[in-house]
Amino acid sequence: MSHDHHDHRSLGITSLNKAFVIGIVLNAGFVVAEFIAGFWYNSLGLISDAGHNLGDVLADFGFEVIAQTDLGIESPEETGLTFVENAILKARYASEKSGLPAIADDSGLVVDALNGAPGLYSARYAGVDGDEADAKNREKLLAELADVPTERRQAKFVSTIVLLQHPSDPSPIIAQGECDGQIIYEEKGQNGFGYDSLFFSPEKDCTFAELETVEKKKISHRAKALAVLKSKLSV
Repeated sequence: MSHDHHDHRSLGITSLNKAFVIGIVLNAGFVVAEFIAGFWYNSLGLISDAGHNLGDVLADFGFEVIAQTDLGIESPEETGLTFVENAILKARYASEKSGLPAIADDSGLVVDALNGAPGLYSARYAGVDGDEADAKNREKLLAELADVPTERRQAKFVSTIVLLQHPSDPSPIIAQGECDGQIIYEEKGQNGFGYDSLFFSPEKDCTFAELETVEKKKISHRAKALAVLKSKLSV
């Protein structure tokens, strides 16, 4: 879905008095964090640590972010074929359930040698839920790439954020960010989550799991998507 020609000012940030923006599943590196962002008497708000960056961006425009689960809204089934489709689906669902504007994110790891996998299924790549999911996902990824040489192990993290004014909004604001890297042969680092210990960043010359959280946030796919979102909201 193209969004280059959207009039982003039509979002009407200043007209959202006493309205709420609901964020469905913000899949930050495959750790699910759910949000609601609201504009209330021009006040700013704080959010849970998982959504800190999103909250910082929205706070600049007078939004407050709180947990979606506080409204008892469940996450919809993700049936989209792309990150954009899934993000729109989740934002639309939130808007329909609440009657309010909505923001949603969909993210994943894309590996060239695996034809884009894990992609949309990054969080459930190994088909395992719960505490073992991350470890099993990494284990499967390494197995799938066992015979792939270093020069063909390119990968990227992708984040797509969508903001809708209402369920049938014809001009959603879409912000995308990517972080390029490579999948190494064994895990390195103790920080992060998901695939971080296998994702080598040429920019930092280490894996994401070897970076401090504050450093990772500066260069991550989500940081880049949030920067795009902020620039579009500023138009």
